[in-house]
Amino acid sequence: MIHPFQDGNGRVVRLVAFKECLRHNIVPFLIEDSKKMFYYQGLTEWDGEKGWLTDTCLDGQDTFKKLLATFEIKPG
Repeated sequence: MIHPFQDGNGRVVRLVAFKECLRHNIVPFLIEDSKKMFYYQGLTEWDGEKGWLTDTCLDGQDTFKKLLATFEIKPG
């Protein structure tokens, strides 16, 4: 529905989202494999329930912040 190709679009979309987060000084998010189904559910349910995707992305931001802390990098 949102893209014409079957393979690879998710990676491209997440890369663009990552770039846009950096451009707007927002901590990016990482969607771990173990949480991918929540991400897909959030995309599917977006029109009726925005919480799935929002919460998954916020959790992904927490994951990214932990990674930054591991390497002693301060966001922003």
